[in-house]
Amino acid sequence: MINSFDISGALAVDAQSVDRLRLQAKKDPDQALKGAARQFEALFMNMLLKSMREATPQDGPFNSEQTRLYTSLLDQQLAQNLSAKGIGLADIMIRQLTRAVVPVAPQPPAAAPAPAANPAPAPQSGAFIPPAAREFVNKVWNYARDAGQAIGIPAQFVVAQAALESGWGRHEIRRADGNPSFNLFGIKAGRNWSGPVVETVTTEHINGTLQKTVEKFRAYDSYAEAFRDYGNLLRGNPRYAAVLDRQDAAGFARGLQQAGYATDPMYADKLMRILQGNTLRLSLTT
Repeated sequence: MINSFDISGALAVDAQSVDRLRLQAKKDPDQALKGAARQFEALFMNMLLKSMREATPQDGPFNSEQTRLYTSLLDQQLAQNLSAKGIGLADIMIRQLTRAVVPVAPQPPAAAPAPAANPAPAPQSGAFIPPAAREFVNKVWNYARDAGQAIGIPAQFVVAQAALESGWGRHEIRRADGNPSFNLFGIKAGRNWSGPVVETVTTEHINGTLQKTVEKFRAYDSYAEAFRDYGNLLRGNPRYAAVLDRQDAAGFARGLQQAGYATDPMYADKLMRILQGNTLRLSLTT
């Protein structure tokens, strides 16, 4: 008799074993993960066996639809039995999906300006986020809030775009002497820009191909100035009218791409991945 939570002897395509796996996931997630990994390995083995069968002649005197059916069932069970011993694939999946998350060590409070109204959401204990993302959000949140109010959009939209353009602050454009330009939005220095500039290599999508070019970008004296200029750019340029006062993330992302903010045809999709991803969500709630 098979234990209600033991799926090692069940067929990989058995609907009842899938139902038992779902039930097990609610009561014992670790064991359910192992069971799911074994089932995946069994399916993989079944695909290998199927490919081997298809590579052999199928026109013998004893071949028929019935023999092929029973051979397929035999291969399924054989794959399940082989996966019980394992070829290592399931173990790799388990290690990847259960790798330890290192908690963020508490940091001593740093000197900062007094918080204004509507600060970033307060931390909650027990959440795990990339330290760089948390530091980035904490650093720019107040500026993003002010810029969002000027544009009429939520502050997290502004943070997400700054994260996309700068790689969460890791790839901020820098001046020739290595100092920051504070330009987190990749805003180029057009003919109407009279402030300082920084020249750097950038990748553009031109006629369907990626091309590296040297472009001039705006440089600022502070993040406050950079975010203020970003708000002025979107509010003051008619082509960005569709993104003003948007409260839906998808509309904001599509509006930026359609307005030609970037040449990347996947710009809206990349921005949506950040807006809907765990990194930004956890950074805003922890």
